[in-house]
Amino acid sequence: MRTRRAGVTAALVVLVVLLAGCSSAAAPPPVVPVRPVPSGTTVLAGAPPAATDTSCGDPAVSLTPTPEPPPGAMPAGTAMARIVARGALIVGIDQSTVPLSYRDPRSGVLTGLDVRIAQEMARAIFGDPNRIRFRIESSAQRIPNLLSGSVDMVVQAMTVTCERKRRIGMSSVYYDAAQRIAVPAVSPVTSITQLGGRPVCSISGTTSITTLQAVRGTNGQPPVVVGVPQNSDCLVLLQQGQVDAATTDDTILAGYALEDRRVAVRGEALASEPYGIGVAPQNTDLLRFTNAVLDRIKVDGTWAAIVAATFGGTPAPPPPGQYAG
Repeated sequence: MRTRRAGVTAALVVLVVLLAGCSSAAAPPPVVPVRPVPSGTTVLAGAPPAATDTSCGDPAVSLTPTPEPPPGAMPAGTAMARIVARGALIVGIDQSTVPLSYRDPRSGVLTGLDVRIAQEMARAIFGDPNRIRFRIESSAQRIPNLLSGSVDMVVQAMTVTCERKRRIGMSSVYYDAAQRIAVPAVSPVTSITQLGGRPVCSISGTTSITTLQAVRGTNGQPPVVVGVPQNSDCLVLLQQGQVDAATTDDTILAGYALEDRRVAVRGEALASEPYGIGVAPQNTDLLRFTNAVLDRIKVDGTWAAIVAATFGGTPAPPPPGQYAG
């Protein structure tokens, strides 16, 4: 017994000596946390963009609707008839923007304001809101996908502008949003003018990032504009402390605050963001049909039910359709 104890004691002495020797070695370098940025993140530099394009007059004015045909009985030769023949409406949309278009964490099913508006278009064409195929895309891919014919329409928080209407067809307005900022709730920032020289995130290919590029702080400096592909990317950068603020539509920023209570939406409206549905420029029949569906759902209570389910409370009256031609 003593011999065994003596052996154990000797081993412990050796271990202590070895540890003492290790402790005298140089300390390892400190571990620095790695905070990767989302793929496609860029810092935009240079002069602000040119003045807003007003060549179309009021961009909210769209083509006059045509009477809605019964579901499944689209006029021959129209874009709607081709969609019926294919068997599904193909819609470009996002999948990570709470509360506009995102996957329900329990079911994995796409839901949100834009999703339900798109489903009403499928219902009007087929009589079935589920005869729809969603193509997931970034904001920058919206117009290219329409022009290539990859999608029939885009329902993706797309602000109606003259610049866009020169390239694609855009419907009447289905929702009025406004651009604001989101910051950490502990931040003293209450206005975009306090962010001169500081990093601010926005989404590439959107009107929001164009507005941000034209901003100047009270110190005379522009913000450091950080562009990302997806709406959710700005929330990630904000949570990691890699930007001081994010700016986009207040509908999207409200989703940030829902996902993370440490985020607050603040400040004055920087710009109005009226949402319209995009279609390929040659499909004027589909554009007129889309406007007819929007007018109907604004009147029959469908629009109000969708907006209430998305944002809660009693929605304001829907934006009226404005038409010419």
